Amino acid sequence: MRFFNARYLTAAICLLVLATSCRKDDPILPSEPTKVNPGEEVTGDIYGFFLLNEGNMGTNQASIDHYDYETGVYTRNIYGERNPYEIKDLGDVGNDIQIYGDKLWAIINCSNYVEVMDVNTVKHITKIAVPNCRYLTFKDNYAYVSAYAGPVQIAPDARIGYVAKIDTLTLEVVDECIVGYQPEEMAIVGDKLYVTNSGGYRVPNYDRTVSVIDLNTFTEVKQIEVAINLHRIKLDNYGNLYVSSRGDYYTVPSKTFIIDTNTDEVVYEFDDLPNTNMTLCGDSLYVYSTEWSYVTKEWTVSYAIVDTRTRKIITRNFIKDGTEERIQTPYGIAVNPNTGEFLVTDAKDYVRAGTLHCFGKDGIRKWSITTGNIPAHIVFSKKKLRPVNA
Repeated sequence: MRFFNARYLTAAICLLVLATSCRKDDPILPSEPTKVNPGEEVTGDIYGFFLLNEGNMGTNQASIDHYDYETGVYTRNIYGERNPYEIKDLGDVGNDIQIYGDKLWAIINCSNYVEVMDVNTVKHITKIAVPNCRYLTFKDNYAYVSAYAGPVQIAPDARIGYVAKIDTLTLEVVDECIVGYQPEEMAIVGDKLYVTNSGGYRVPNYDRTVSVIDLNTFTEVKQIEVAINLHRIKLDNYGNLYVSSRGDYYTVPSKTFIIDTNTDEVVYEFDDLPNTNMTLCGDSLYVYSTEWSYVTKEWTVSYAIVDTRTRKIITRNFIKDGTEERIQTPYGIAVNPNTGEFLVTDAKDYVRAGTLHCFGKDGIRKWSITTGNIPAHIVFSKKKLRPVNA
């Protein structure tokens, strides 16, 4: 039996007392339930959704909200009261949220970890350290996390990024694969993992590539040249990847491209489809853009739908009742695949609480609700959230 030094025991006790004191000094904010809809019978397999609020960087204001379709109740800030012993609550800047199996996963970017929770209760399971982590995707009991790897700062010598491979059973990082600079969203097609590389920290020397990783060997096997400052990537029903470029905010505009995953080549470039964020429902690709220009000092906002069968833009505004005039900064989007309802978040000025708008598939607003700070990422849940004390 290893001898245990009394000094270490004393230090451990002091740390425990300090942690408890910190939690007392940082009061737990109660959740805030609000009935926003009469409620409805759930005919499909989706019972609700989680919304991850990013929170302003440096404020530890990342938070999780939840909506229950059966009751029509939207509840803000559910993490704190369900995890009273977690110091600083969820952390600093929530950047992605996904469900895999019975676990809810959240990327907490500036806290440099992935938060893993029980999806039924949102109770903390563990934190997995990944520096400057960005986005998540899953396959065959592994989670893949893109990581900038270095500190949060603009630097011409910013280090190259990587993808961390996490065993979803042991919840440990088991491998890493170097990709491009400042990797962002990912998509899996067969045994290939596609990673958009932005190079955003190395402005004006942006990255221009999508990395292709062979999941069998977990090595990068190709880089596809696309455009500068890549961000989003979505797979359609025909083996095509839609990829967004942010441009340079000066003379190079934001654009959308298509990669054929059979050849791993760019096969199409839209003439005029700026792209800040997108989501797919069936054959409809919902794309909104908030494009800033340092030349004109103005924002250009658009809301388009692309028919992925024909690659035609079928509307330039999927909001049909004028609600877009009330949205200051669209920041997140999701479509319920069972009902066709879509959700658009508004981050406003990034300081005040945001707003979530729910629209019917006809583009008419059904309800709106105040969220946390910078509402951004939404995931639909096939599990009913248990009461806080269950």
